[in-house]
Amino acid sequence: MRHLLSAIALLLLAAPVTAAELRIDPVRSRADFSVRLLWVSTVSGSFSGIRGDVTVTHPDATAVVTAHIDTDSIRMDSARLRRWVLAPEFFDAEHHPRIDFVSLPIPMRALTQGGEVQGSLTMRGVTRPVTFRIESNDCPPESLAGCVLRLQGIIDRTDFEMRGHRGALSDRVNLGMAIVLEAS
Repeated sequence: MRHLLSAIALLLLAAPVTAAELRIDPVRSRADFSVRLLWVSTVSGSFSGIRGDVTVTHPDATAVVTAHIDTDSIRMDSARLRRWVLAPEFFDAEHHPRIDFVSLPIPMRALTQGGEVQGSLTMRGVTRPVTFRIESNDCPPESLAGCVLRLQGIIDRTDFEMRGHRGALSDRVNLGMAIVLEAS
């Protein structure tokens, strides 16, 4: 009997480590952007079509955030501006219907205490490294379902081949995500 228990213990130790999955709630999550127009006003919009997951690996206590944003889910105050940002010179939604973000593994404590989140952002078929700042929250690290992760960052739109209206629009674009997590 003792040998059987030892064998079971060894099998359990040798078993592959499983990762916990959390899903991004597509109904309650959003991604926002804003860019200065003529250095006087700001053009902003919000994407409602965001989905993805957070994969947590228990032994090393890290997480990877993956988010997919439907480009045509953008909401703006002006229908004319919405058409303008979906056009080929900006998001080119017809040819690039999705924006993707994949983080590098981040410590679990950063999801609750805040910190930097590095990863790759793909827009218009161009992938560039980005760094977001995640805000601290009151969620316990052992139970992130129901939590809201808030990320903020700045990108240069010319890095993603968005070169239209450079005299009127700033190259710096503020990006933010409010990701609501749920158990999958």
